[in-house]
Amino acid sequence: MLRRTPRRRTAFFDSYLSTLIERDVLELATIERRGELLKLLALLAGRVGNLLVPATLAGQSGIPRTTLVRYLELLSSVFLTKSIPAWSSGQTPRAVGTPKLAFVDTGIACHLIGQDVHRLSEPGGAAGPMMENFVVMELARQLTWSEERGRLYHYRTKDKLEVDSVIETPDGRVIGVEVKAGSTIRSEDLAGLRNLASRLGERFVAGFVLYAGQQTLPYGDKLRAVPLDALWRLTP
Repeated sequence: MLRRTPRRRTAFFDSYLSTLIERDVLELATIERRGELLKLLALLAGRVGNLLVPATLAGQSGIPRTTLVRYLELLSSVFLTKSIPAWSSGQTPRAVGTPKLAFVDTGIACHLIGQDVHRLSEPGGAAGPMMENFVVMELARQLTWSEERGRLYHYRTKDKLEVDSVIETPDGRVIGVEVKAGSTIRSEDLAGLRNLASRLGERFVAGFVLYAGQQTLPYGDKLRAVPLDALWRLTP
């Protein structure tokens, strides 16, 4: 797909989505109005990184809430979308917390909202949410083969302080990862990580801001800003 021309890349994504809906989704359930699925997918792509609230999506899409919930389950079952559960210090709040939406393939999400590499870099482009989506899904993939077990969450307080990704190990240690599309970091960009660190104390192992800059920058105890390619670059 990466080696194709823009026109052929668009055709590839269109064909892939059509095949997935016509074959895999329809094998799992009878879809009364197939066009609704593509409409919903485009709506979801535009809400990447936001809270996954079925009632809100039903109102925006015009799809009945019960039908929409079934569609969301189907899209997750064929690995088009993924919900990232909310983190809290107790199991009960986690179970009822609002998850966030992610697309398993960031390229498909970009395709659905008409964003190529040039439009992503424009002012008002979707670089921020798409970079966040890419990082979240990369962490999810790496957790499947990592020797260190962990579960992936997001963190959001009532005051709307957020951390894009929270990884918790079975023994309770926690790492926070925030994503910024810019090449500079402001102190307020670490507000969510600082809040999480103060809440957890010694259980908080480290907090990272992945950004588009080239330097690793310290921001106090256990907090660092690191270049995005730290996700796949191993340091000797």
